[in-house]
Amino acid sequence: MTQPTDIRGEHLPTALSLAAARVPVLPLRAGKGPFGNCPACAQNACGGRPNMKTPGPCTCAHPCHGWAAATTDPDVINSPTWARAWREAAAVAYHPGGAGLTVVDLDNAEAIAWARATLPVTRTVATTRGEHWIYQGVMQSVNAVRPGVDIKSHMAYARWLGAGTGATAALPAVVRALAVKQPPTARRTPQAPTVPIGGQSGACPHRSPVYLDRGIAMAVQRITDAGSAVHATVYRTFLAVLSTHGRCGCLTDTHTARLFTAAQTKGETVRHCTDAWTNARTALGL
Repeated sequence: MTQPTDIRGEHLPTALSLAAARVPVLPLRAGKGPFGNCPACAQNACGGRPNMKTPGPCTCAHPCHGWAAATTDPDVINSPTWARAWREAAAVAYHPGGAGLTVVDLDNAEAIAWARATLPVTRTVATTRGEHWIYQGVMQSVNAVRPGVDIKSHMAYARWLGAGTGATAALPAVVRALAVKQPPTARRTPQAPTVPIGGQSGACPHRSPVYLDRGIAMAVQRITDAGSAVHATVYRTFLAVLSTHGRCGCLTDTHTARLFTAAQTKGETVRHCTDAWTNARTALGL
């Protein structure tokens, strides 16, 4: 959808085109921030639109409350109350969650390298300093899930920088897992590629090797069945295995390899597995 530019600014045609495609939009001022609330809504005097669970125009009809102002209504976008904002706008933003999308915002070259090694290929949009990786699906928005990486989806906005390249992939579990905070059981330190097994010498107090094998199989199945919160599930599973078998010396590299393989199949990296294993050992005093 293409429209001629008018006195309301060069960004209005883009906003209307996106709205026609059912992508909720809002204007951004210089500095990539949303326009401030109008006097009637200052300090959330109108009730605090950001507390709403779904976006939409504020009842005052101005582009208030950041992401929550995003709309697909052309009458609102073209309204006189939005005219000044479009004349002064520096960019168009959109609400990814309202469009059924999640944006993985990669802010530097290191973050991009991590994404290319870790995440499924999807539609990519170049930004000033990095890239936006866009997936089909909605999740909570979280900043700084790792160095240089933010997640923008529900209750957040992202700058519109073009359609990008590539096909949009479904939102993978590895991205959802980034929003799950692992229990702060230990300070993370650099680890070698292999992990210590721990344990003490002497006879194993368990009934038989079958008991251990059954426990490892159950742990692998628990990780495999994780539909979300993979980070937390892996950590809790490692903690459970080590609490039962970590002190007697019966765990072997073969057992830990089975656990790590299951976790990596769900999208975890070797580093994630190593950190979770080390944190679990530290929590148990091993």
